[in-house]
This record gives sequence, structure tokens and C-alpha cells, in this order.
Amino acid sequence: MQGLRDRTVTAIFIMLDIAFHGMHGNTVSATEIAHRSGMARRGIEPLLQVLSRSGLLSGVRGPHGGYRLGHPAREILLSDIHQAIAARHDRMERRNGPLFNTVIRPFLNQMEGMLEREYRKITLDELVRQAESHGLPRPERPVAQAATFSI
Repeated sequence: MQGLRDRTVTAIFIMLDIAFHGMHGNTVSATEIAHRSGMARRGIEPLLQVLSRSGLLSGVRGPHGGYRLGHPAREILLSDIHQAIAARHDRMERRNGPLFNTVIRPFLNQMEGMLEREYRKITLDELVRQAESHGLPRPERPVAQAATFSI
């Protein structure tokens, strides 16, 4: 359970970073996300792939490639992110023993259910607005550059 929770929190952060910094159709690279978060790029790339395969992100290839939201932020619930990650998450580590299976596992399942209910109440857009209300700077609209050709 803890692994799933950690992966879900990381995936929510990734989605928030892309929603917050990927304004005006800009893409956000895995390197940029890793730099801002202090996480290793190789650690977030599997989550980016899962989120892309689920349709929550759209990947763009090429020199200015990266990721964009697959849907408007106001349509993405945190539960959508959680479900995408949970669908790919390996089964919970199997621990043995009646004490763990009788007390700890049901407790973790109950907590996971509570989290899922809360995730269904919050959209990615609400998190973006919360970041803005705390004064976090968003990127400005990119200035159109004239095309240059050289041979």
C-alpha cells in the first residue's frame, strides 16, 4: 500500500507540474519536472509513461517535446491519477502472519478507501488555483519568434 501511495503522490505532483508550467500549449519535459522536484528523471519516467498510456498526458516527440495534459485540468480528478497508477502497480507486498493480515492489512485498506473518496472531490485545476493563490509564479506566454532559415 505504501508504495502505491508514494507513486500516487508523485504522479499527482507530475500532473500538477505539467498543468502549472505547461500553459499556452507548451510542453513540459521530464528533465524540467525532475529539476523542479528534486527527483531523478529515471524515477519519474515510468510514471510519465503510465500517465500517457492512460490518456491523462499526451507525449510530444522531438527537440521541443515533452508532455501536455491529455484533458483540461478542470476535468482531471485526483482519483483519475490514482486509478491510472493503481492499475499498473504491482500487487501489494505479501506479508505473512495473522497479526499483519488481521489488523494492519484491513487498516491500510480502510485508509486507502478514505484517500480514494477524497481524491474524487478534487480536480487538478483546483490544485493549480491553490498554487496560484500562494503566489507561485507561472511561465509567461511565450513570445513568438520569427522563423530563421540557414543552410
